[in-house]
Amino acid sequence: MTLHVEYLNEIDENSNQFEQLLTNVLQKAAEMEEIGPSEVSVTIVSKERIQEINNEFRQKDSVTDVISFAMEEMGEDETEIIGGEETRFLGDIIICLDVAKEQAAEYEHSMDREMGFLAVHGFLHLIGYDHMNDADEKKMFGRQEEILEQYGLKR
Repeated sequence: MTLHVEYLNEIDENSNQFEQLLTNVLQKAAEMEEIGPSEVSVTIVSKERIQEINNEFRQKDSVTDVISFAMEEMGEDETEIIGGEETRFLGDIIICLDVAKEQAAEYEHSMDREMGFLAVHGFLHLIGYDHMNDADEKKMFGRQEEILEQYGLKR
C-alpha cells in the first residue's frame, strides 16, 4: 500500500460509512499518479464547520464542498528539500457531507460517486493540480474522471 488514509468523521465519530470507499479511491488515485509512500487525512464535517474553515484560512465566509491543505506546497522563498524513501504527508482533505448530499441529488448520481469525486478533487490539489485557468481546469477535471472511471465510479 503506497497511501495511508487517516479518516475522521466530525459529524458522527462512530460512522465509517465512507471510510473504506475514500481510502480505496484515494489509493487508486495515488497509484495512477505514481505517488510513493505517502499519507493524507480526510475529515468529514458539517456546513457550519467547513464555513468556519473556509473563512479562517481562505477569507471566504461561505460554505463549500471540499477544501484541501497541501503540506508540500512551496512558498516563494522556500527551497525544496528532497529526502529518501520516507512516507510523505501530502496534506488534509476536508469534505462537507451536507453539501455532498445536495450535489449528489443535483447531479443525480450516488453519494459514493460524489464523495469519491470530492476526495479525488482534494487529492489532486494536494499533489499540485489546480483549476485557475481553462487549460488547468481541463487537465485536472479530465484526470479526476479518469481516476473515478478506473475505480468504477462512473456518472
